[in-house]
Amino acid sequence: MKYYGTLGPSCADTEMLRRMLQEGMTGIRLNLSHKSLQESEEWIVNYFMAADQEGVKVDFLIDLMGPELRIGTLETEMILGEKEKVLLGGKQIPIPDIIRPYLVKGQHVLLDDGKIVLQVAEDGKSRGVLCYVIQGGILRSNKSILLPGCQVDQPTLTPMDLKNLSTARKYGVTEVMLPFSRGKEDLRNLRCTLNGIGSSDIRIFAKIENLDGVRNLEEMLPESDCIVIARGDLGNAIPLTMLPCIQDQIATMCRKYKKDFMVVTQMLDSMMHHPYPTRAEVSDIFQAVMQGASSLMLTGETAVGEYPVKAMEMLAQTGRHAETYRREKEKQENNFV
Repeated sequence: MKYYGTLGPSCADTEMLRRMLQEGMTGIRLNLSHKSLQESEEWIVNYFMAADQEGVKVDFLIDLMGPELRIGTLETEMILGEKEKVLLGGKQIPIPDIIRPYLVKGQHVLLDDGKIVLQVAEDGKSRGVLCYVIQGGILRSNKSILLPGCQVDQPTLTPMDLKNLSTARKYGVTEVMLPFSRGKEDLRNLRCTLNGIGSSDIRIFAKIENLDGVRNLEEMLPESDCIVIARGDLGNAIPLTMLPCIQDQIATMCRKYKKDFMVVTQMLDSMMHHPYPTRAEVSDIFQAVMQGASSLMLTGETAVGEYPVKAMEMLAQTGRHAETYRREKEKQENNFV
């Protein structure tokens, strides 16, 4: 079992990373939607320095932008209250031009993995699209934007993705995660790009975050090295009450074809601000291990949370206990055969 954290301000220094490795971390993710590899060079150097000091071999996973849609850079973070009016587009909340035709009256808009929900109040104009805030929160730059029910056609890789991939080997990248993987062609495009830059040994992680990814999972298995059950945006693409069913469906298919899979998003979300997890969270980790996950990942808990080391400790300890239990259970079941 592998345990990943996510690089961010809360865990970017060498000593903090050493402590996370001591608690069981085996790899780390860098979200390239916020900073490029070059801009993150100091963090990356600290990570590999920590691994050298601990005498361990580690994985370095980069999470591309891919076909995921995101807002632009805000002048400052925004506190959005329910029933407020906001303007999508223009200077207030910059958005990709490609989504403007879909912003018609009544359309819901999910921001930051669905934490914030807007509804379009009137059809878009050149200056922007007026929306009402249905569910408020704090909005920061470069957060995801999702339009439920809309199929927005995006290229597999962005120009920034291509730039980051061109320097992946220089920075010690071992794995690449493709967000919103829609089918085998997305993964083939990524593999072709990696082969073309002499990085054919870098492993591909297919991130399942939408209905296309769920429907086309079987065809993506031979094209990927690991399937990622990314429950944030996936939970926005389907009724939230169905998410556990879809997780089990994906896990079952991965086991059938002996494909590694990772479970990620809100594994220990309460530990963003509290030193101990909830009972439901440790049970969630246990369930993922029992379903056969080969790896688990923390995101905001280590990147910007208040207790990155403690969160990694809880993830790894719970995962180890679950692994031991699973092996013992399988042994007992085999004895009855």
